[in-house]
Amino acid sequence: MTVAEDYDMSKEMQELQKQWHSMVQSIHSNSNVVAFMNSRVGQYLDDHPFIALSLLMFIAVSAIPVAFFLIFVVTTAIMACIGVIVMEGVVIAIGGIALLCVLCGLSALSLGVSGVLSLCYIVLSTLVNYWCASRGQIRKKEVNGSLPRKSPPVSDLSANNGKNE
Repeated sequence: MTVAEDYDMSKEMQELQKQWHSMVQSIHSNSNVVAFMNSRVGQYLDDHPFIALSLLMFIAVSAIPVAFFLIFVVTTAIMACIGVIVMEGVVIAIGGIALLCVLCGLSALSLGVSGVLSLCYIVLSTLVNYWCASRGQIRKKEVNGSLPRKSPPVSDLSANNGKNE
Protein backbone atom coordinates (compact mmCIF):
# COMPACT_ATOMS: atom_id res chain seq x y z
CA MET A 1 0.00 0.00 0.00
CA THR A 2 1.17 3.48 -0.71
CA VAL A 3 1.21 6.38 1.71
CA ALA A 4 -1.73 7.99 -0.14
CA GLU A 5 -3.82 4.81 0.24
CA ASP A 6 -2.93 4.62 3.94
CA TYR A 7 -3.96 8.27 4.36
CA ASP A 8 -7.27 7.70 2.51
CA MET A 9 -7.99 4.60 4.59
CA SER A 10 -7.22 6.36 7.87
CA LYS A 11 -9.40 9.31 6.84
CA GLU A 12 -12.27 6.94 6.03
CA MET A 13 -11.77 5.17 9.36
CA GLN A 14 -11.88 8.52 11.20
CA GLU A 15 -15.09 9.47 9.37
CA LEU A 16 -16.63 6.09 10.19
CA GLN A 17 -15.56 6.50 13.83
CA LYS A 18 -17.20 9.96 13.98
CA GLN A 19 -20.47 8.55 12.57
CA TRP A 20 -20.39 5.67 15.05
CA HIS A 21 -19.66 8.06 17.92
CA SER A 22 -22.59 10.34 16.98
CA MET A 23 -24.94 7.33 16.76
CA VAL A 24 -23.83 6.06 20.18
CA GLN A 25 -24.23 9.56 21.64
CA SER A 26 -27.79 9.82 20.28
CA ILE A 27 -28.65 6.47 21.88
CA HIS A 28 -27.06 7.43 25.21
CA SER A 29 -28.84 10.81 25.25
CA ASN A 30 -32.29 9.21 24.83
CA SER A 31 -34.28 9.79 28.04
CA ASN A 32 -35.61 6.21 28.14
CA VAL A 33 -32.08 4.82 27.85
CA VAL A 34 -30.81 7.16 30.57
CA ALA A 35 -33.66 6.13 32.88
CA PHE A 36 -33.01 2.44 32.24
CA MET A 37 -29.24 2.76 32.72
CA ASN A 38 -29.81 4.54 36.06
CA SER A 39 -31.99 1.67 37.30
CA ARG A 40 -30.53 -1.27 39.23
CA VAL A 41 -31.05 -3.64 36.28
CA GLY A 42 -29.33 -1.25 33.88
CA GLN A 43 -26.35 -0.84 36.18
CA TYR A 44 -26.10 -4.61 36.67
CA LEU A 45 -26.18 -5.24 32.91
CA ASP A 46 -23.61 -2.48 32.38
CA ASP A 47 -21.28 -4.25 34.83
CA HIS A 48 -21.92 -7.70 33.24
CA PRO A 49 -21.77 -7.35 29.41
CA PHE A 50 -21.87 -11.12 28.75
CA ILE A 51 -25.19 -11.40 30.59
CA ALA A 52 -26.49 -8.36 28.70
CA LEU A 53 -25.49 -9.89 25.36
CA SER A 54 -27.05 -13.23 26.33
CA LEU A 55 -30.27 -11.50 27.36
CA LEU A 56 -30.34 -9.49 24.14
CA MET A 57 -29.80 -12.64 22.05
CA PHE A 58 -32.53 -14.48 23.99
CA ILE A 59 -35.05 -11.66 23.51
CA ALA A 60 -34.25 -11.31 19.81
CA VAL A 61 -34.43 -15.03 19.11
CA SER A 62 -37.54 -15.71 21.21
CA ALA A 63 -39.67 -12.87 19.78
CA ILE A 64 -41.01 -14.91 16.85
CA PRO A 65 -42.00 -18.03 18.86
CA VAL A 66 -43.74 -15.86 21.46
CA ALA A 67 -45.64 -14.01 18.69
CA PHE A 68 -46.70 -17.32 17.16
CA PHE A 69 -47.83 -18.53 20.59
CA LEU A 70 -49.90 -15.36 21.15
CA ILE A 71 -51.52 -15.77 17.73
CA PHE A 72 -52.19 -19.38 18.64
CA VAL A 73 -53.79 -18.35 21.97
CA VAL A 74 -56.01 -15.75 20.30
CA THR A 75 -57.07 -18.26 17.65
CA THR A 76 -57.91 -20.91 20.24
CA ALA A 77 -59.75 -18.32 22.34
CA ILE A 78 -61.91 -17.49 19.35
CA MET A 79 -62.54 -21.19 18.84
CA ALA A 80 -63.51 -21.44 22.52
CA CYS A 81 -66.07 -18.70 22.11
CA ILE A 82 -67.59 -20.80 19.36
CA GLY A 83 -67.97 -23.75 21.73
CA VAL A 84 -64.78 -25.80 22.11
CA ILE A 85 -63.95 -24.90 25.72
CA VAL A 86 -62.38 -28.19 26.81
CA MET A 87 -60.30 -28.36 23.68
CA GLU A 88 -58.93 -24.89 24.39
CA GLY A 89 -57.49 -25.87 27.77
CA VAL A 90 -55.79 -28.96 26.37
CA VAL A 91 -54.44 -27.23 23.28
CA ILE A 92 -53.17 -24.20 25.21
CA ALA A 93 -51.50 -26.48 27.77
CA ILE A 94 -49.79 -28.43 24.98
CA GLY A 95 -48.86 -25.16 23.29
CA GLY A 96 -47.49 -23.81 26.57
CA ILE A 97 -45.34 -26.89 27.08
CA ALA A 98 -44.12 -26.63 23.48
CA LEU A 99 -43.32 -22.94 24.02
CA LEU A 100 -41.42 -23.79 27.21
CA CYS A 101 -39.34 -26.36 25.32
CA VAL A 102 -38.62 -23.91 22.48
CA LEU A 103 -37.65 -21.11 24.89
CA CYS A 104 -35.32 -23.42 26.85
CA GLY A 105 -33.61 -24.43 23.61
CA LEU A 106 -33.38 -20.81 22.48
CA SER A 107 -31.87 -19.77 25.81
CA ALA A 108 -29.14 -22.39 25.40
CA LEU A 109 -28.63 -21.27 21.81
CA SER A 110 -28.40 -17.60 22.82
CA LEU A 111 -25.82 -18.43 25.50
CA GLY A 112 -23.76 -20.34 22.94
CA VAL A 113 -23.98 -17.57 20.33
CA SER A 114 -23.09 -14.96 22.96
CA GLY A 115 -20.06 -17.01 23.97
CA VAL A 116 -18.92 -17.37 20.37
CA LEU A 117 -19.45 -13.66 19.68
CA SER A 118 -17.57 -12.69 22.83
CA LEU A 119 -14.71 -15.00 21.91
CA CYS A 120 -14.59 -13.61 18.35
CA TYR A 121 -14.55 -10.07 19.74
CA ILE A 122 -11.65 -10.85 22.05
CA VAL A 123 -9.65 -12.61 19.34
CA LEU A 124 -10.28 -9.95 16.68
CA SER A 125 -9.52 -7.04 19.01
CA THR A 126 -6.28 -8.72 20.07
CA LEU A 127 -5.30 -9.29 16.43
CA VAL A 128 -6.17 -5.71 15.44
CA ASN A 129 -4.20 -4.31 18.39
CA TYR A 130 -1.20 -6.50 17.50
CA TRP A 131 -1.44 -5.50 13.83
CA CYS A 132 -1.69 -1.77 14.61
CA ALA A 133 1.19 -1.97 17.10
CA SER A 134 3.47 -3.78 14.68
CA ARG A 135 2.65 -1.32 11.87
CA GLY A 136 3.42 1.58 14.20
CA GLN A 137 6.83 0.11 15.06
CA ILE A 138 7.64 -0.43 11.38
CA ARG A 139 6.68 3.15 10.55
CA LYS A 140 8.84 4.46 13.42
CA LYS A 141 11.78 2.49 12.12
CA GLU A 142 11.20 3.77 8.58
CA VAL A 143 11.06 7.36 9.82
CA ASN A 144 14.18 6.96 11.95
CA GLY A 145 15.97 5.14 9.15
CA SER A 146 16.87 2.30 11.45
CA LEU A 147 15.41 -0.59 9.49
CA PRO A 148 17.71 -3.60 9.83
CA ARG A 149 19.77 -4.23 6.71
CA LYS A 150 20.54 -7.68 5.45
CA SER A 151 24.03 -8.81 6.33
CA PRO A 152 25.88 -11.29 4.13
CA PRO A 153 25.54 -14.94 5.14
CA VAL A 154 28.10 -16.40 7.52
CA SER A 155 29.53 -18.72 4.86
CA ASP A 156 30.25 -15.73 2.59
CA LEU A 157 32.16 -13.96 5.37
CA SER A 158 34.52 -16.88 5.87
CA ALA A 159 35.03 -17.20 2.11
CA ASN A 160 35.82 -13.46 1.87
CA ASN A 161 38.29 -13.68 4.79
CA GLY A 162 40.12 -16.55 3.03
CA LYS A 163 40.39 -14.58 -0.23
CA ASN A 164 41.71 -11.46 1.45
CA GLU A 165 44.65 -13.27 3.13
